[in-house]
Amino acid sequence: MALLEARVPTRNAGFWPVAFAFTVAMAFSTVPAPLYPLYGYSTFTVTVVFAAYAVGVVVSLLLAGHVSDQIGRRRILIPALGLELVAALLFLSGTSLPVLLAARLITGLGVGMITATATAHLLELNGASPARFEIVSTAANIGGLGLGTLVAGLIASLVATPLRTPYLLFVFLLMAAIAAVASAPETVRPNPAYRYRPQRVSTGHGPAYLAAATGAFAAFSVFGFFTSVAPGFVAGTLHHESRAVAGLIVFAVFGGSAAAQTLTTRLGARRRTTLGLAAQAVGTITLVTGMHQASLPTFLLGGLLAAAGAGVLFKASIGTVAALATAPERGAALAGIFLIAYVALAVSALAIGIAAVTTPVITVMTWFAGVLLSMLAAVAALTRQSAA
Repeated sequence: MALLEARVPTRNAGFWPVAFAFTVAMAFSTVPAPLYPLYGYSTFTVTVVFAAYAVGVVVSLLLAGHVSDQIGRRRILIPALGLELVAALLFLSGTSLPVLLAARLITGLGVGMITATATAHLLELNGASPARFEIVSTAANIGGLGLGTLVAGLIASLVATPLRTPYLLFVFLLMAAIAAVASAPETVRPNPAYRYRPQRVSTGHGPAYLAAATGAFAAFSVFGFFTSVAPGFVAGTLHHESRAVAGLIVFAVFGGSAAAQTLTTRLGARRRTTLGLAAQAVGTITLVTGMHQASLPTFLLGGLLAAAGAGVLFKASIGTVAALATAPERGAALAGIFLIAYVALAVSALAIGIAAVTTPVITVMTWFAGVLLSMLAAVAALTRQSAA
């Protein structure tokens, strides 16, 4: 990858437009989360719709998440935002299941192109302020996920057309995001000798990479629950049917995750991993306890702790992979770890949804917690092994 020569002030001028576009794209991806109960579909159907999104992300990461290293950041980001815009228009066109599946799949395709590319673009536009890059990229990515649910939930509780107005707002925001990226400097000189090939996930770095990959999988399994099944559980079992409450809960979870990542910026990767593992383990146990007790405060506390731990653990995973990768592999390495994370998103949502067809959700979540705690133990063991 050859970075373009540019004056730092010019590059810095593009940092905030790209951050804005990144935030809008990630926020749009979670707009449907607090709205799912309004569509009237079963828990299983909702998880299938959500899984369509995760499948789109995985396919996109495999096919295009790494390509910006060779052809340029903007050449990936602008078409990806265009896909998000198409998805928003599809949501506006109807509420049938085929429309929802298509819209979520296209959303996922766009997000898969955006995550690693926008992260790498922000890093290259950032100049000499590592702390700013870490804070802003975290706020745009994880914070954006929470912002989408908050905006959608609040709008849905205030308007007569809750399944249209949130998407209409994001049509305009996505158009603004496309203009923002178009105004930002390019940081990659296209490689004329590049020959396309799908993304490959390397495990050549041994236990360190495997620990990072397992940590990312465990972290996004928690996020999968909160962006698919949790709003329906809060509305049904806990009897809080307000869309604003559903949006606020998911926002609090992702906001807590983003805040935890920001507050741990100065910690080393090992300490981040240890803290993330502990918080996610305690949070998962508390979350399931709240579900068994039908207690919203306990459920929310557990969700905040689990998501905060997941956020810190994922941040440590990203830091580990970034340190292991060479500069020409940066986009590909980040795409690989995001690929693993979004596979977890799809697998966790689908597994919970399929199991919930014949088993109470609380029982399913108890088993899910057991699997999650086993993965966290594996991350701890692999981290110790890599440090030996």
